[in-house]
Amino acid sequence: MALFWKSWIANEGGKHIFLLLWLTTNICLFWKTFVLYYSGPQYYYLYKMLGLGLCVSRASASVLNLNCSLVLLPMCRSLLAFIRGSQKVTGRKVRRLLDKMVHVVAHMANVLSFSLRYSEEFPALNVARYRGEDPRIIIFTTVPGITGVLLVLILFLMFTASSYCIRVSSYEIFWYTHNLFIVFYILLLVHVIGGVLKYQANIDTHPPGCFKPNKTGQDPEPKLETALQPSLHHSLGLSPTENFGKVCKEEPHFQSHFPETWLWVSGPLCLYCAERLYRYIRSSTPVTIVSVVSHPCDVIEVRMLKTNFKARPGQYIVLQCPSVSSFESHPFTLTACPTDRKATFGIHLRVLGDWTERFQELLLPESDMEILPIVQQRRYPKLYIDGPFGSPSEEVFNYEVSLCVAGGIGVTPFASVLHTLLDEWQLYKLRRLYFIWICRELQSFHWFADLLCALHQKLWQENRPDYLNVQLYLSKADGLQSISGERYRALNSRLLIGRPRWKLLFEEIGKCNRQKRVGVFCCGPKEISKTLHKLSNSTGSFGTTFEYNKESFS
Repeated sequence: MALFWKSWIANEGGKHIFLLLWLTTNICLFWKTFVLYYSGPQYYYLYKMLGLGLCVSRASASVLNLNCSLVLLPMCRSLLAFIRGSQKVTGRKVRRLLDKMVHVVAHMANVLSFSLRYSEEFPALNVARYRGEDPRIIIFTTVPGITGVLLVLILFLMFTASSYCIRVSSYEIFWYTHNLFIVFYILLLVHVIGGVLKYQANIDTHPPGCFKPNKTGQDPEPKLETALQPSLHHSLGLSPTENFGKVCKEEPHFQSHFPETWLWVSGPLCLYCAERLYRYIRSSTPVTIVSVVSHPCDVIEVRMLKTNFKARPGQYIVLQCPSVSSFESHPFTLTACPTDRKATFGIHLRVLGDWTERFQELLLPESDMEILPIVQQRRYPKLYIDGPFGSPSEEVFNYEVSLCVAGGIGVTPFASVLHTLLDEWQLYKLRRLYFIWICRELQSFHWFADLLCALHQKLWQENRPDYLNVQLYLSKADGLQSISGERYRALNSRLLIGRPRWKLLFEEIGKCNRQKRVGVFCCGPKEISKTLHKLSNSTGSFGTTFEYNKESFS
């Protein structure tokens, strides 16, 4: 049981602590703002007009301010790659949408209250021009109303276009709607400058609920609504209003708040803009395409060269080809990183979708599919890259034992790891690597068959055959299969039909690596990822701790 909790804490502890901290901060901020607008003397008259709708709308607005500032931080990918290099923070779109809906509903109640509770006594508090004004007119004739409607519309489009089915069927819709966040933040900053909600600035000379002796016909006794308010304050544990019966020295003065959203968002927004400027300058120089290789199963390998480009194994770049699309760009994991011996770097991409199909046509025209020497190199389209950016696969070298599981083209994060080990495996902490690769088609193994054979041969020559444990699985096959070619004989002995027996695999790794931490890395289908995640949390035999890391592409 102790080992189970040790594995669970190693995999889930940090995430749940962060989630608890995030929830606690949101709840505390909501409650603090709610209490301020409910019991604050400067909001006494505004609360009498709008009721609880004021408290809920302002409390949810403070939560929105916090989350709209936080969500910008994981978008600074270069900063994250510099600071951490291997961790990514995921957005919480559903929670943000819920926060926004609470804020919208509360403000709809406020608009209705502004219309029905038009104040003749304090005209400065009014948003409506007269009692009973149509709430729809108030919404569409004020800056906060119009921008609020647009904000809800943009958030709805971003939320729906982020669904898995739309991302798979039409990535362009997802990409263009996702970039509406720029318009979202502009509207957000404009939304708060309307000055609709006002507070009382002279509570010292005009205590809320005070008595005006020079006003004829005024009832010195507080109204029923006012008299009930102290009991409501007691129910929330707040101090009651003690100003009833005091004499007003002057009329109340109301003024608009300074837009707090600017204080919350301006810092992260400036940081993001600075990071985008840095990335724009860094990616403004096109790369030199050295070679293009067509592999089986619609996979293309592109080798590139760029001055002063440095990257670590497991990182990825964002590729942009203006000849395909002026704005659209896509992330691809580096399968080969530049080294002191070799300055080129490369990616493998699978042709799947309009963008990759058009990219393939530009790189490999049907009339010219052969590879030309670099001195006779064909004219390739201009290509720009942004990055590199960090990913969990960078942590492979920080364990003595690592298990890398790839499904199909998901092998790309681990290809650069294998290339690095082929150059200098002795430089790293890693002393044993379990490499599991599952493919549906036998020809897929040809993508990196030569690399696996070269690494296998090198480790045998250096008397470390136990360093690399390779298992290749062909998930769909009618009978015994083998990779054609004499030089692939070492791989054929490791080629299995079917799927891995994960539980037995974890038990075997635990038995061979007692009392050690094993890094588990996965890039492939969700089913495999879930299975590995579950086993990493539950398996604790022989004192071995499995720490799970998942490569994620959205």
